[in-house]
Amino acid sequence: MALAFERDTAQEIHRRREQWRAEKLAGRKLRRDDFRTPSGFVVQDVYTPADVPELDYERDLGFPGEYPFTRGIEPAMYRERFWTFGQYGGYGTAEETNRRFKRLIANGATGLSIALDLPTQLGYDSDSPYADGEVGKVGVAISSLQDMEALLDGVPMTQVRQWRTTANAIGHILLAMYVVAGEKQGVPATDYSVLIQNDVLKEYIARGTQIYPPKPSLRLCTDVIQHCAEHLPHWVPISVSGYHIREAGATAVQEIAFTFANAQAYIEDCLAKGVDIDAFAPSIWVFFSAGMDMLEEVAKFRAARRVWARMMRERYRAHNPDSWKLHFHTFTAGSQLTAQQPFNNVIRVALQAMTAALGGIQTLHTTAYDEALGLPTDDAVSLALRTQQIVAEESGAANVIDPLGGSYYVESLTSQIEEAVEAELARVAEMGGAVACIDSGYMQRELARQAWEQQQRIDSGEQVVVGVNKYRTDKPSQVKALRVDPAVAEHQARKLTTLRASRDSVAVEDALARLAEDAADPRRNICPATIEAVRAYATVGEICDALRGVFGEYRDPAII
Repeated sequence: MALAFERDTAQEIHRRREQWRAEKLAGRKLRRDDFRTPSGFVVQDVYTPADVPELDYERDLGFPGEYPFTRGIEPAMYRERFWTFGQYGGYGTAEETNRRFKRLIANGATGLSIALDLPTQLGYDSDSPYADGEVGKVGVAISSLQDMEALLDGVPMTQVRQWRTTANAIGHILLAMYVVAGEKQGVPATDYSVLIQNDVLKEYIARGTQIYPPKPSLRLCTDVIQHCAEHLPHWVPISVSGYHIREAGATAVQEIAFTFANAQAYIEDCLAKGVDIDAFAPSIWVFFSAGMDMLEEVAKFRAARRVWARMMRERYRAHNPDSWKLHFHTFTAGSQLTAQQPFNNVIRVALQAMTAALGGIQTLHTTAYDEALGLPTDDAVSLALRTQQIVAEESGAANVIDPLGGSYYVESLTSQIEEAVEAELARVAEMGGAVACIDSGYMQRELARQAWEQQQRIDSGEQVVVGVNKYRTDKPSQVKALRVDPAVAEHQARKLTTLRASRDSVAVEDALARLAEDAADPRRNICPATIEAVRAYATVGEICDALRGVFGEYRDPAII
């Protein structure tokens, strides 16, 4: 059943549109000659059934909760339950972040995302020379289970619908910390849910917090997936991230295609380990950006669900319908916030949050308006949370499922994005897959090129950014950014000194020796040994050093 007027053929509608253009638009001075989405898709003046002649309702749309899930992965969507109101938080010490988490929960947050500082993400303790000047700066410093205990003190694990963390190269360590922290609270890991980002491949492409070479890093990620499939099936062992790829310059098409290419690498490594596709595919999540072009972003989310469903059913022969569903969480696009006129970001975040709701996301994190200046303040974080609560409770967007479904423009753009994503995935496959494209620098070059082209459009004024290249003022910003006290590093160093003096050093040495032994044997899963090392209060740096001794460290090649 095609999405078209029965009384008119597509050809007749096309003829009438051309007549309308000739009669009504001729001689009018338009704002510009070429209207395009940020990803380069041509935007026509008006859309009709002639723009979706091949769209078949049953094949391409269907109903919410039914294959190919274009219209949403659950039958009732937000009429049954709102998306998870998440917030990204973490700075300074575990104690400081703990206080912020408690405030967020008291204000209605149902999901918490732990931002880790750079030393932690890179596998260094807070007292390492490599951590100098960075402790607690862009996230919370977590050097051992002791910090994790302080972070979660007084926050029952079961009180939060979804825990999430930025751990990628150290995903297995954060899995272990959550497991043992739950034990310390007397709560078994089966009673709460954790989403571990655990996507190291995008680090080589877009972020740079990888530690080991790609092959052993891939193994660590899929060890986490395998461990969760066998022991913690309701946890999310990986969130394959397109958000950071988009923030690094990707188009909407590249955001989906590169993310799904990385997902294919993880899936195929799990299959090679003998893990059944339906044992782990339902627990895979994806992480996308919600940008400023609302309709392209909505179409992106809808196309992504359709591509994923077909990929899982047709390529990987998954039989469980839950394996076909694309679960994803979304951050509002931090790179689109501006330091100039920062209160404008309140409007940007509200529009991005509305986009996410219209696009059918499962979890949303809204960016604070002052994040272009530094770490967000408590007031800015609270306003960001209130933004998505207002969208959910007051806008009406959550009252109907897929409210933009059937829009000729949105349906046309959804199909165009789907086709372009499939073409890019085929291109990556021809080059040998995601890891080969990372090694060759293909993805990195593509992101750099797109980022440069976007900056050129902004610099020329072709792409308007209000307050930056249009409607500027000379009035300085009155917003004061949060700054982390440099004494945080000294506090962390003292804690580590006390910890190392008080723990059972023999137990730590034995646990690290077993970890290195398991790492050297690719047939062994790294997670059990990591859990024992964490339980013995081995530090993040000590665990990563044990693995560096086996895997070596990654050296980033120059990509031209």
